[in-house]
Amino acid sequence: MTDTGQKTGQDTGQDTDAARVLRALADGRSSVRLRAALAAGTTPDPRFVGTLVERCAVEPEFFVRDMLTWALTRQPLSMTLPRLLREVRSTHAQARSQALHTLSKIGDRQAWPAITPALLCDAEDEVARSAWRAAVVLVPEGEEPALAAQLVTQLGRGGQETQRSLSRALVELGDAAVPLLIAAESAPEPPVRAHALATQRLLRDPDAAFPFLIEEAKRIVAVGGPGHGGG
Repeated sequence: MTDTGQKTGQDTGQDTDAARVLRALADGRSSVRLRAALAAGTTPDPRFVGTLVERCAVEPEFFVRDMLTWALTRQPLSMTLPRLLREVRSTHAQARSQALHTLSKIGDRQAWPAITPALLCDAEDEVARSAWRAAVVLVPEGEEPALAAQLVTQLGRGGQETQRSLSRALVELGDAAVPLLIAAESAPEPPVRAHALATQRLLRDPDAAFPFLIEEAKRIVAVGGPGHGGG
């Protein structure tokens, strides 16, 4: 077989493999989709990018979504970044959340302008949590205080997992968050004061269990501890 013939045969085989992966990503069985995502990341191919991004928006299984994100981190940045930046503006919450999660894993600061105040305050907790994680990874040097100021506006929001995510993000910002957290101890809302107190304690001991910290902070606030609501 000539070199041209060999190349044509290889190309045909690669096309067949790629088509098989793309079909499998839409299979009804989660185990098949998981293997397909693994294959897409193991053998990167620009043809996978669109389908991987689209699948992230609708995939119901956490472990498959995680593998889809990993597969996207393995694809050419020039292909993935524009698609993900469009996806963070989607009307579908899961699309926004997974795109933000993937951007945090890629870690390229070209994506920073896409982390808007609207995303950091998104009405969907999962989107906001993904935005917080992405923001602390992508924030340019010198922008930490401004980011911290935006994040503290979300203190007291949501359930324990959401509050833990915000606290972890503020801990990542370190000193930039401290004066804002101290000020938040005097907020009029008890949940905000408690969350600020718990976050400061987490800053001092990042290995501490957040559920314990937040419950302890709530008790302190309830009996008129730090802040007293500015009264």
